[in-house]
Amino acid sequence: MKKLSLSALLMLACACFLKAQPGKTEITRWQYNRNGAVSITWDDGSINQFKVALPILNKLNIKSTFFIITGQIPGSKYQAKFIGRPIKAIIAETATSPTNKNNFFERASAAGHLGLIGTLDYHYKAGSLIDDNKPEAAYKIIDELYSKVRHGDFKPGIEHNTEYNDAHGTTWAQIKQYAAQGHEFASHMVTHPRLAALDEANINYEMKSSRLDILHNLGLQYTFSAEGPFGTENERAVSYLSKVYPALRNRMPEPWLKEISRGNKDTPGNTDKEYVQYQRGATTKTPLPMMKAWVDTTMNRHDTWLVLTHHGVQGIGWEALPATELTEYFTYIKDHEDKLWIATFGDVTKYMRERQGAKVSSVLKNNRVNVTLSYPLDKFFYNIPLTLKTYVPAGWKKTSITQGGKKQIFKIMTDANGVYILYQAVAGKPIVITGA
Repeated sequence: MKKLSLSALLMLACACFLKAQPGKTEITRWQYNRNGAVSITWDDGSINQFKVALPILNKLNIKSTFFIITGQIPGSKYQAKFIGRPIKAIIAETATSPTNKNNFFERASAAGHLGLIGTLDYHYKAGSLIDDNKPEAAYKIIDELYSKVRHGDFKPGIEHNTEYNDAHGTTWAQIKQYAAQGHEFASHMVTHPRLAALDEANINYEMKSSRLDILHNLGLQYTFSAEGPFGTENERAVSYLSKVYPALRNRMPEPWLKEISRGNKDTPGNTDKEYVQYQRGATTKTPLPMMKAWVDTTMNRHDTWLVLTHHGVQGIGWEALPATELTEYFTYIKDHEDKLWIATFGDVTKYMRERQGAKVSSVLKNNRVNVTLSYPLDKFFYNIPLTLKTYVPAGWKKTSITQGGKKQIFKIMTDANGVYILYQAVAGKPIVITGA
């Protein structure tokens, strides 16, 4: 009998070690064991997102997330409003007291509610500077504003920002219909303000009031996600937001997630994190091959979640993209669905958090595998089925799974580690796998 060399014995031992034991169960990184995830998101709720883009998405059976400005929707209880002291008292104080860290947020919050045309721009400029960590420059902008107000440089009138105006034309009844088609609707605040420039009373009004209108018109399940306008990553603003909404596209400070914001030119690269959120924002200057390359990167890795941020469509909204380009791009994503899990922002967030917090155990006895799955999250929001991969005895020709009184037949598959099945499972209900 021929003796095996030491190296051959080691290779054989490694091969045996790599084989998964029948009954071993793991949770796949992405639903359906895809290579990566893609979420198509929209900001502002401009009218052509629903008239033009939504039919494209529905035809391809792609579910999107829409971050909507709630104050402009007919029937909303909460519209643009300043919460605080009388405006005249604030204006009078600016004549003798320069803007500083103690009074900036109140003055910047009031800037868009002075009943004058042109003052809202100063709120946005000041907020942008705070987002860029330039407070002294922001104070000067506010001083300039109130100096002009005191000198009567603005005409009386009410104005709204461009995003707010572009969102006109959609009703809550229509949005409810779109939500029933499987799309996620989420908060983009009441008026699309610069949250970094608001004081506590007004930042809470924007966040909480938008949530209340969504709750009343769509239901609790749509109060999960939010996006602070302009993608703000201001720590103060994000800390307020995170107390109202469980998931923020702005920031997700999980220790297992590497975040790349859409303004960051980095690529996923090397990381020791379990997941990478790769945000990209297509504009009119973004070449379609580059947009497709983002998708290629995602499906060729195994840790990446591509979060696409879109705004205008077909001439309406910021950086409006033509319908032809959107059709080609979304079709490209759909054509690679065998490698990509295409889902809403909220659903991918839920899956990752469920998986990170889950415990799964399994026991093989005779021709049955008993599997238990649990996680300590609120089951109302965290209700996305996890994909389980259970290795079964090599001799099994077919399998059936029973969970919650429902029985299904599953196809047996093979990889380098053995024979397995993939299936969807929910926490808290015993799973029984039977083979023959």
